[in-house]
Amino acid sequence: MRYRFLLVVFAALSTSTCAQDTPDLQERKERIKSIETSATADALKRKDRSDARLALEGVPVNESLPAIEDVGEMKRRTRDEVAWRAMALLVVAVKGEGLDQASVDKLVQDYRLKEHFSPEEAAFISQASPSDHDRVQFSWRYETAWTLLWALGYVEDLSKPTAICDVPRAVKIMQQRSAEQFIADAKLRSTEEVAEQADLIYRYHWAVVDARINGKPAPAGLEPGVTMERHYALNWLIGYMGQEWDDISTDT
Repeated sequence: MRYRFLLVVFAALSTSTCAQDTPDLQERKERIKSIETSATADALKRKDRSDARLALEGVPVNESLPAIEDVGEMKRRTRDEVAWRAMALLVVAVKGEGLDQASVDKLVQDYRLKEHFSPEEAAFISQASPSDHDRVQFSWRYETAWTLLWALGYVEDLSKPTAICDVPRAVKIMQQRSAEQFIADAKLRSTEEVAEQADLIYRYHWAVVDARINGKPAPAGLEPGVTMERHYALNWLIGYMGQEWDDISTDT
């Protein structure tokens, strides 16, 4: 599929930095410090499990990287909220991959998605001829959609982020259902399960970013773009920093 070609050619465009120089950077730093100093026993045990897994996989471990927030402080997304977000992401991604505008418009209408796109997504969806750069960027959203499909119980597990997701399967999961069926068939995972993955991807992403900063390839076969997109989706799932979809940060 075209997506697979684009990932190889434009991977560097889609790899995020650990903490971009945005106006809220200092606020985020202070919040991270607060989480670190108030880490609960459960959060620290989660961190230890993640570190142990990374060590077994040969992924560099930063023992000073703090635990993420406790489950009780995380936002609990509803099944409907996650399902609508996943469907919107899949449509955005297939347009990024090259689906013609008429077909995109029909999907938006059939699945009643007009009100479920983020501002940036809505602008992209409405463009008849978006730039190649924008197409590439939005085609990466297959990875965030895949993560949400896992959260909805459609994907059995999130393996180590070393390769792109099963795009045909992701699309098929949606194609086989109406919007109502897609929501009704979903079985939202617990906050605890999501927290485990959010903590783990945080540490995978640190290893990827650290390697890039030091001019080295990503370690242990990690795919930088996949790692970042998964981190993005999981941070949204836990309500990281209270940010809206277009503003999610993937701090490491």
